[in-house]
Amino acid sequence: MSQICKRCLYDDTVPGISFDSEGVCNYCGVHDEMNREYPTGESGRRRLLEIAEKIKRDGKGKKYDCIIGVSGGCDSSYLLHIAKKELGLRPLAVHFDNTWNSKTAVENIDIVLKKLDIDLWTYVMDNDEWNDLAKSMLKASVPEIDALTDIALTTTLYMAADKFKIKYILNGHSFRTEGITPSNWFYFDGKYIESIHRQFGTRKMIRFPNLNLSKWMVWLIKDIKRLRPLYYVDYRKDEVKKMLSETYGWKWYGGHHLENRYCAYNHYLLNTKFKRDLRMVEYSAMIRSGYMTREEGTREVSKVQEYPGELVSEVKKRLGLSDPEYETIISSPPKTPQDYKTYKPTFKMMRPFFWVMYRTNRIPKSFYIKYCF
Repeated sequence: MSQICKRCLYDDTVPGISFDSEGVCNYCGVHDEMNREYPTGESGRRRLLEIAEKIKRDGKGKKYDCIIGVSGGCDSSYLLHIAKKELGLRPLAVHFDNTWNSKTAVENIDIVLKKLDIDLWTYVMDNDEWNDLAKSMLKASVPEIDALTDIALTTTLYMAADKFKIKYILNGHSFRTEGITPSNWFYFDGKYIESIHRQFGTRKMIRFPNLNLSKWMVWLIKDIKRLRPLYYVDYRKDEVKKMLSETYGWKWYGGHHLENRYCAYNHYLLNTKFKRDLRMVEYSAMIRSGYMTREEGTREVSKVQEYPGELVSEVKKRLGLSDPEYETIISSPPKTPQDYKTYKPTFKMMRPFFWVMYRTNRIPKSFYIKYCF
């Protein structure tokens, strides 16, 4: 009989899980550790204001003092609101367009930025090159097919920070609502993508903004900092969605990270081929944060997750896959990052360096926890 955490929804099928004498999992322990390090309430507000004042001082005399990656989603839209309206910052919005944005996401980006009077810098991917990379990830039979977007957005944010001489990148992640995904469930780095593309790709990687280690090291040494302001905020998504809708005319797109069509397909593939439900991660985080009861989380995750019916046919059409080709890819045995080359051994070897990077706010703590051990 499987063991289930007494506090969240994780069970003993989750990679790297362990339980204490009270039956509470180690992922809950990581959450509590981060909760102490990044407080909310009055203490969190003071920390956030201190961070904002430092950003303003370092950005004095420049048109922009920070960068915020935008997707049209709830997290990044709320972060824009906080940065401009509550903290008085002068952000530049940065967007990586993988050509799979939903109509709702595009409209959300446009309406929020216009009402906040924030400029947008966009890096648009070559569609044919993206499709070749996307096909490579599918043929590799790994769960991280949308790691392409995560890596490309991170690199694009660094590129913009370097171009405009901006020291701060603000990210809309919140461990209290999103959690930290187990590394064996979802892993990505630049070498991983390069390794897969070299084996399965048919075109040169020219426009894709991959994050290789040497390039990243340069940006780290330049002291470009990555901060997560929502760590200091009591972030209740239902209330935030209501505020964004009433204040900006922002629209909900149906689910976490579903503002992008390819990301939505990634969720579908994780469920159907790899039997991994990312709602487990999200709901477990919300249970630990007190935003949802364990009973509510159990009930919600038991519901069949629905996806737009045309997703699969859209993927096949855009990637040029026939029905037999697609079925061959989908029915191939699942693989993991361990089957390809990654930077993980290097990250572990460089753990002391990345500890310093985390302590100086150049990488998030979640990276240090997940990638360096």
